Amino acid sequence: MGNLTVNQLKHAALIDRAGEALSSLESAMDRTYRLGYHLMPPAGWMNDPNGLIQFQGVYHAFYQHDPYQSKQGPMHWGHATSLDLVHWEHQPVALAPSETYDSGPAGGQGCWSGSAVDDNGTLTLIYTGHVDGRSPEEVQSLAVSVDGIVFNKPDQNPVIEDSPDRERFGFRDPKVWKRGELWYMAVGYGKDGLGKAIIYTSENLRVWTYRGAALESDGTMGDMWECPDLFPIGGGEHHALLISPMNTGSYKNLYVTGRFDYEACRLEKGYAELIDYGFDFYAPQTLLDDQGRRIMLAWMNIWGAVAPEQELGWYGAMTLPRELTLEADGTLRSRPVKELEVLRGEAVQASGIVLRDGEPAGVAGVAGQQLELIARIRPGDASEVGLRFFASADGEAYAEIVYDVAGGKLSMDRSRAGAGDGGVSVAPLSLLSDGTIELRLYLDRSSAELFANDGRIAMTNRIYGKADQTGISFVARGGEAELVSLDSWRLNGIWG
Repeated sequence: MGNLTVNQLKHAALIDRAGEALSSLESAMDRTYRLGYHLMPPAGWMNDPNGLIQFQGVYHAFYQHDPYQSKQGPMHWGHATSLDLVHWEHQPVALAPSETYDSGPAGGQGCWSGSAVDDNGTLTLIYTGHVDGRSPEEVQSLAVSVDGIVFNKPDQNPVIEDSPDRERFGFRDPKVWKRGELWYMAVGYGKDGLGKAIIYTSENLRVWTYRGAALESDGTMGDMWECPDLFPIGGGEHHALLISPMNTGSYKNLYVTGRFDYEACRLEKGYAELIDYGFDFYAPQTLLDDQGRRIMLAWMNIWGAVAPEQELGWYGAMTLPRELTLEADGTLRSRPVKELEVLRGEAVQASGIVLRDGEPAGVAGVAGQQLELIARIRPGDASEVGLRFFASADGEAYAEIVYDVAGGKLSMDRSRAGAGDGGVSVAPLSLLSDGTIELRLYLDRSSAELFANDGRIAMTNRIYGKADQTGISFVARGGEAELVSLDSWRLNGIWG
């Protein structure tokens, strides 16, 4: 093990133990509901994406992970790598709770969420050490690696030992980036019932200066902001802030766009909206790749949801990677990365299909649970149009996407689809200039990711139907509509 310190040897032993437990759990796991082309843990628990980065040409995705069980326990960092954002290779567990600032005897503890940077060839992870009952409960810490696989925690930890205020609700999830010669860190925070993204700056990642709040809630945006991600987008001083507000009662993710003043470390709020309108989307994080793209992943589950996979030895998945772009009106567009096209297999095309009132219309060759669909529909005189998927042969079980023309609302209803939670996701959406609506849908066994009107709206849900629920059909109500065009592909899996 070379010249490792006692603490580094302890961490290495815990990593080995986690790997052994994960292998044992994986060998006994039930693969029902396993996804075909999404990033998932080999077994055990997964939540927030952490440390998204392209390091020395390789994409790295870390994530909150319990390798011992399929529920949240002492948090480790799972790790996977990819050359194309599509095909992922699981790596050894990167971080295990091993120090007084990230491990404890009971309750919540561990290496909680954070980010990654390239510090002159050293892959550096910045994370929250969390220990229930400790004072302070949450601190910000570092771990470093030369090869991008094996990580050690420097003795100079934690690098931020306490929050700016004695009374606060949460101090976690650091997201770090560099501008010029200075490092910036956004940290999730809450005080006096208001969520905030607070800012620190540093010259060396070890010594940090508190700079105040970049932005805080207006009273409607939650009392603590988890997983803040503040990044430049669209040129100039334009920035976007992704947050996951707690205790709002209405939404679990949000973006704000505006201009960021690096001297004052303040974000001038311009436009705010949900980044995804589905039930199962949380803690999004982004990376900037060598093509200049801002790529986002999120946890494709949500706290408190019924998740049938949890009883089968695994839990959680990541969304597909999405490229974010800033529009002139301040909105963000969210589109699946182009690399996903490599998954396309057998293709079916159709056009000019009349959709009659109340008569679901199938298309020959379009069925399955692992598909990509791009459909353009002209409502005509129909009041509602859309499609059914994950449908049973008898038509009793299905999920449904519906566009309400008069209301300008897009919805996804999973209440008839099978196990797990029901509910209807709803988003505001206008027709395109030619009077059509475009629906791009990715299905993957127990997930549905919808992108409408070239990424204007995204909607992500986990849906747990039976394996034989493979039907796809298109619907119109209140009149006739036209399926102007349909492109469908069976998608190949990445997990063998």
